[in-house]
Amino acid sequence: MDLILPQVQAYAEGYSTPEDALLKEIADYTVKNHPEAHMLSGHLQGKLLESLSFMIRPRRILEIGTFTGYSALSLAKGLTGDGILHTIELREEDAKKAKYFFDQSEFKNKIILHTGPALEIIPALDESWDLVFIDADKTGYIDYFNLVLPKLRKNGFILADNIFFHGQVLEENITGKSAQAIYAFNEMIKKRNDIDKMVLTIRDGLFLIRKL
Repeated sequence: MDLILPQVQAYAEGYSTPEDALLKEIADYTVKNHPEAHMLSGHLQGKLLESLSFMIRPRRILEIGTFTGYSALSLAKGLTGDGILHTIELREEDAKKAKYFFDQSEFKNKIILHTGPALEIIPALDESWDLVFIDADKTGYIDYFNLVLPKLRKNGFILADNIFFHGQVLEENITGKSAQAIYAFNEMIKKRNDIDKMVLTIRDGLFLIRKL
């Protein structure tokens, strides 16, 4: 299902500031070499993540799901001078490739890459988060949210990606395990009254959540 008309996507990208050379290199590499290249945030969403980060000016960012590093580098641009971004990737090969790209970046000393299960790594991080980006296994979204919310500062933000899950959450009978998990996550977020939330209809859907 095309959630966004290709012509609209192309028009929006054409009128947005181009991605920088390193992000373009990451995108080109991922599209050409990675079997799951569709997971890449890409130009338009990357610019949104960058802009939101500049608006928030976070001192501490947590990213759950590094992939090849595009979104981490987009988010890192808005960090404060003493800011740090922690990013977690389960798959070693993706983590190695992301580290390669991070090392070429001006933010290489501001990004700490963790490899392994996020549910084990997150509790060991002694931080108070200003901004959290959840973009990992969909069956873990509720657990990740419940882990990070207590450590999120008041008026801090959580971004959750892929909340349309390729349009499958719109179907009458949701059958896939990941789609069912995202639907359950969306319903949980909708019912909570300790957060402010809105859905951004960009790419595969993005939840923008603020802690009250």
